[in-house]
Amino acid sequence: MTSPSGTPALAMTGLVKSFGPTRALDGAGLTVASGTIHGLVGQNGAGKSTLIKVLAGLVTPEAGMVAFDGRILPNLRSGDAEALGIAFIHQDRLLVPTATVGEALFLGREAAGSGFGLWRGTLQERADAALDRFFGLTLPRGVLIRDLSTAQQQIVQITRALLTDPKLVVFDEPTAALARREVESLFAAIERLKARGIAILYISHYLAEIERICDSVTVMRNGRDVAHLDAKATTTSAITRLMVDRDVTELFPRHRNRPGGPLLMVTGLAVPPQVQDVSFTLRRGEVLGLTGLLGSGTKEVAKALFGLAPARAGTVSVAEQPVVIRSPADAVRRGLALVPEDRRAQGVALDLGLRENLTLASLGRVSRRGWLDRNAERTTAERLVADLQIKAGGLEVPVRTLSGGNQQKVALGKWLARDAGVYILDEPTVGVDVAAKAEIYRLVAALADQGVGILLLSSDLDELLGVCDRVLVMYRGRVASDHRAADTSAASLLDATLTGSRPRETASHAA
Repeated sequence: MTSPSGTPALAMTGLVKSFGPTRALDGAGLTVASGTIHGLVGQNGAGKSTLIKVLAGLVTPEAGMVAFDGRILPNLRSGDAEALGIAFIHQDRLLVPTATVGEALFLGREAAGSGFGLWRGTLQERADAALDRFFGLTLPRGVLIRDLSTAQQQIVQITRALLTDPKLVVFDEPTAALARREVESLFAAIERLKARGIAILYISHYLAEIERICDSVTVMRNGRDVAHLDAKATTTSAITRLMVDRDVTELFPRHRNRPGGPLLMVTGLAVPPQVQDVSFTLRRGEVLGLTGLLGSGTKEVAKALFGLAPARAGTVSVAEQPVVIRSPADAVRRGLALVPEDRRAQGVALDLGLRENLTLASLGRVSRRGWLDRNAERTTAERLVADLQIKAGGLEVPVRTLSGGNQQKVALGKWLARDAGVYILDEPTVGVDVAAKAEIYRLVAALADQGVGILLLSSDLDELLGVCDRVLVMYRGRVASDHRAADTSAASLLDATLTGSRPRETASHAA
């Protein structure tokens, strides 16, 4: 796969890198041609991140070669990438939280010139022009990065990278925080980059995206590139088998029990300005999906239920008892648990060890008379590590050293130690590989089998239909429709999120 001139934009071959006894790269490589979109897939821990860190000059390989734009680069260092014409769009949002959108986009480049013609006028005018060019949208003027949604922050980060006029753009899980409309805008922007002859390296756990947008794909497993495929001539199931070296036969295990009586009842909930009037019932042993476009109000509902956003109106009942939830402490006392979307910022304490993280939400259960019982803490942590199949070098390793999938299991396990009655899971499989997704889905099904109620927020329609009993679609701050998952197609669900339409089966299945 080369450019029209015969030289690939990027060629990485025979890369070897070890961290202590662990060999992260074992002769890995890939080739990306100019004007093509090349996918890179693999389980967490397969070596993808290390490969990209080599390209970014953050990791020095022990063997192998990197060539870019026809030049061999023997001593890549941190900071070389941008000068070479390589732009990285990371999954983590690397933006200054107290900056405005304009300041974040042009930080360090205020007086630079560019071929995009976006460098005239005030920072805000230039920001509006850039966002409109790449995504066809604008963001509120003067708003700070910290006050934007996760998806909006990702859009700002992507736009900032595209302003450098790069020769190669590396996208690392770029759609993980985006709603479907924004995903389509991103894909359109990527196609425009491709048409200009720019090489694209696209890393994603969403295999349907690889199949749709990529021209070719490299599959990594255990530090090696095990396959190089034509993305249009393969299938997601074939890619999955190569990633895990086995057939994931049941990605979505369904629990068999019928939901019981009401567990969480929400009536007339209002959280201005996004949420106007939301009512629903979550039953014992039920997995209830909640989805909608960015700004539809799903996130605000979750925050209000956990005491993170003030509700102006409405009532909430747990186990048929009215409750008032003004803080997370109130929610926890009522048996609610929230696993947030941004696990690294809100779900786990990255610098604390695995043991401390797993017992962080249940200190009262591993303490006696106000003193921490180390034996009880260790026993609890060991049980959760075994139950969740968390892969780590020991109970004391910092959680930041774990893979994304294992960090997500820790975020879940922290609340499992409390035996909560209602779990609010916000995008629980974002940024985790297919094998870790299957394990999380099995955990959700097992919790439901125990009579726990689960409110699952997700933008992945296949996930919603595969895991949930029912799916509520929010549209402009209200629940627009209620779908029984077994009788609903992804196309019908998508139509409901885009238009707010009500399916024919809604009335008979509404709680």
